Amino acid sequence: MTALLRTAGVTKAFGGVQALRECTVEVAEGSIAGLIGPNGSGKTTLFNIITGYERVDRGEVWLGGRPITNHPPDRVFAAGIGRTFQLTRVFSRLTVMENMIVAAQHAERGHGWLRNPLARAGGPATRRRAGELLEFTGIAGHAGALAETLSYGQRKLLELSYVLMADPAIVLLDEPAGGVNPTLITTIADRIRQLNEQGTTFLIVEHNMDFVMGLCHQVTVLDYGTAVVTGPPGVIRTDPRVLDAYLGTAEDGDEAP
Repeated sequence: MTALLRTAGVTKAFGGVQALRECTVEVAEGSIAGLIGPNGSGKTTLFNIITGYERVDRGEVWLGGRPITNHPPDRVFAAGIGRTFQLTRVFSRLTVMENMIVAAQHAERGHGWLRNPLARAGGPATRRRAGELLEFTGIAGHAGALAETLSYGQRKLLELSYVLMADPAIVLLDEPAGGVNPTLITTIADRIRQLNEQGTTFLIVEHNMDFVMGLCHQVTVLDYGTAVVTGPPGVIRTDPRVLDAYLGTAEDGDEAP
């Protein structure tokens, strides 16, 4: 399958800490891809580089065959990459529907956040599209509520709805199941599958292995900032390089813990 998103030899250091080392990752168009690894392996740093929140020291990022290396976040968003965050970023003092209107304005302009997000209220078409997405993610009943009143899982669904207003080619999800109750985890997974069936590509960072292995078509494992192995979940589960990355190498004939 054709790679929709590709990082090639991406390297990034923060002072004396090497966060990424010649990291090459490919996400096939139309797939659900997972990105896993121990804490500190570089997963979020790679997300930040792809989406323009960090600059690479060396290497390249490509989307649909076009370079987007070091493009600022607004240009990356306009190019077709949506992204959620480990800690949700929604406008807490705006209603759910107002958040969706901001998303529509952001997508249309492609020039970063508006100083006055509600300066131009969304028209009927925008509100209709927002309502459809909120219905799809299961939070339409909260459209008039302030975002701060939502549960953490509902905020994650709002953030996903927000991103989808731009009709992105690929969505990067950072810990979508983190801190979410099992019922909402199932809802999030179901929505991802449905969106994927409709043509949206996903790259997911997640520590919940059941979530990743049950959802993703392929999984890439990062260790010390390098992609050490990529393959389908069944292969990843038993690959010795994955066990080594998570558990450490056994020494002196002892079994790893």
